[in-house]
Amino acid sequence: MSSEKSSSTDSSLCHQHESLESPSSLTSNEKKPCDEVSLPPIDGGYQAWMFLAASTMIEALVWGFAFSFGVFENYYRNNDQIEGSSMVAVIGTCATGVAYLSCPVVIVTMILLPRYARWVSTVGLSLMCLSLAMASFATSVTTLVISQGIGFGIGGCIAYSPSIMFMSEWFDKRRGLAFGMVWAGSGISGIIFPLILGKFLDHLGYQTTLRICSVLLFVLAAPFLYFHRPRIPISKDIAHHRLNAKFMLNPMFIVYQSSNILEALGFFIPAIYLPTFARHIGASELVASLTVTALNLASVFGSISMGHLSDRCHVWICITISSIGTVVSVFLLWGLATNVAVLMLFSVAYGLFAGSYSATWSGTIRAVQKVDSDADATIIFSVIAFGRGIGNVTLGRGVAGEAYGTGYGLMIVCTGLTVATSGMCLLARLFKHL
Repeated sequence: MSSEKSSSTDSSLCHQHESLESPSSLTSNEKKPCDEVSLPPIDGGYQAWMFLAASTMIEALVWGFAFSFGVFENYYRNNDQIEGSSMVAVIGTCATGVAYLSCPVVIVTMILLPRYARWVSTVGLSLMCLSLAMASFATSVTTLVISQGIGFGIGGCIAYSPSIMFMSEWFDKRRGLAFGMVWAGSGISGIIFPLILGKFLDHLGYQTTLRICSVLLFVLAAPFLYFHRPRIPISKDIAHHRLNAKFMLNPMFIVYQSSNILEALGFFIPAIYLPTFARHIGASELVASLTVTALNLASVFGSISMGHLSDRCHVWICITISSIGTVVSVFLLWGLATNVAVLMLFSVAYGLFAGSYSATWSGTIRAVQKVDSDADATIIFSVIAFGRGIGNVTLGRGVAGEAYGTGYGLMIVCTGLTVATSGMCLLARLFKHL
């Protein structure tokens, strides 16, 4: 009796996966692995949680390190060994921007070359760590942009893309919560990285610090690579039906993507400049690093809570909560921050609301698929990530050259206004467009 039940469950899981990936009918070759192999449970079970743990660890190392660049920036600006130090913010902008912008390319490549998808995260991790090792020999901002910026960004994108590709196989009803927990990984590592990096840079210099990080990231991630794999055996056939981009012309997606890009225009500014701003108002080196730590700690709770909320509420509600909370924190706290206490309060509020925005993406995907049933969840996600990269790079490059001295006020206004305009989902909802 139990064996019959297990067989029935596996069969239903196969059909659930097929409908999740695309409502289009799959070829017999694509269905065959599901019929022959007993699949692990979805939304729970040891293997699902280990996949989630692996995704969280890789997320933590890739984005936690990238989002802690403010500590490196503060060091590079005051280091005479680095040529062209006035443009060091471009390094961090490239690291995060390239990681987002590369996402569609990596995802499409994984779909076109399915037999190699299993090893993508290993290749990405190796490239990421090699880029940091190369950065340790740099003596100019240009070299750091190529290695710690672009190289790390591409490697990081390749490393975490399997999380996007395979998440819908492992989690369905709890997908929002699962993504929220993964995003929280970067917040947890963001608590630790600024403190460690600050100490290492002060005592060992940037060259030794980058070499240690290169080895440390690989050692921490390597044990999890085995679990960073698909739930369903990969077919040798190419799933061409998944390469469907018609949803990009859907008015609903255009509204969500526009909101996403606008939010990203200002999102990355505080994480990069908080330590330097803290020093500007009289904070010590340690306290300056703690501003980023506070932001990342708050984003852990924000991401998990928002992910859980996105499984239960319409995505426009989640985006509105994130946008309003962020705007209030920027204009009322950062704009009036004349001492460290208020700045710390801003870091917490910003991390809680702005740091949770990415956790709304699973809700966006679900909303888009309701109006376009042929749209593939993974492709939608990669396009959303690309939009976030546009926002990151567009404003990041301008701020890098203009944000110092009297530019702090302009930074705060830009951050607040871009996030405020990203709340267009509320207006669209009021006018019955969502």
